[in-house]
Amino acid sequence: MEFRYLGNSGLKISEITYGNWLTHGSQVENDVATQCVRAALDEGISTFDTADVYANTAAESVLGEALKGERREGLEIFTKVYWPTGPKGKNDTGLSRKHIMESINGSLERLQTDYVDLYQAHRFDVETPLEETMQAFADVVRQGKALYIGVSEWTADQIRAGVELSKELGFQLISSQPQYSMLWRVIEGEVVPTSRELGVSQIVWSPIAQGVLTGKYKPGQAPPEGSRATDTKGGADMISRFMNDDVLTAVQDLEPIAKDCGLTMAQLAIAWVLQNDNVAAALVGASRPEQVGDNVKAAGVKLDDDVMKRIDDALGSVVVSDPGKTAEGTPKARVV
Repeated sequence: MEFRYLGNSGLKISEITYGNWLTHGSQVENDVATQCVRAALDEGISTFDTADVYANTAAESVLGEALKGERREGLEIFTKVYWPTGPKGKNDTGLSRKHIMESINGSLERLQTDYVDLYQAHRFDVETPLEETMQAFADVVRQGKALYIGVSEWTADQIRAGVELSKELGFQLISSQPQYSMLWRVIEGEVVPTSRELGVSQIVWSPIAQGVLTGKYKPGQAPPEGSRATDTKGGADMISRFMNDDVLTAVQDLEPIAKDCGLTMAQLAIAWVLQNDNVAAALVGASRPEQVGDNVKAAGVKLDDDVMKRIDDALGSVVVSDPGKTAEGTPKARVV
């Protein structure tokens, strides 16, 4: 495993970070989830990312139980706040001071820890003044409940405003967690240049495009049974944007490139996002322990310019690069 600094801070994290979205507390049994976490630890992964909304808080509980007994100082534990949780009352969502203060306490209890290393705003809250949100985060840091603050799926302008306020309030906003893959490059035009300027790193989710970049989905064929594309609990919705024959045909052209590099297609996809110097870590999940070991082999891989060009040529026009897609993903009102 290799480690990278997170933003303009002294915190190092594993460049392959284990995330438990769509798996722990929902898709896989708790004992298998624990086996996946143990496999991650065995492979040298020290950084674990979750959120209170995953499986409506159950994912945090599963992760906390799986990490019990580990040396806390040797781990970096991340979670998030924004989406509705619990009974989903009028204040059980968003980035108000009330919701942040109550949510951090719940997350710490479920994770069985006194603090998280990174507490992230899971989306931008258009209904709460940014000053209120940032003051609440500042107080969470001063109370020792979080060491650093990050955001997820914020636009470049939102990140800039957040960083300016964080500096005024005396804490560090050091990370952004966007979707990023060979197929989904919307952060490259605005978010990455702004983040690089401000000392903010990316922790990218879905580097394998919800499994599409493994090559297991074939054009003109039904998705394999048990795959994410058949998951009616949410996985199928997320992957649907890539499930068309143009994309799936282009992805098949990546197979010889991966083979020439001595990598699986999934490893090639993870290695690709790690070539971006603003990316601190690629988030990977697993429904089976052996998947963790496979993904970790992407750590430390360097792809030369010729390989990067071959990838671009193979994918061509199916790549989504419009920076406006980040703003489109910002909820226009709090979700209840």
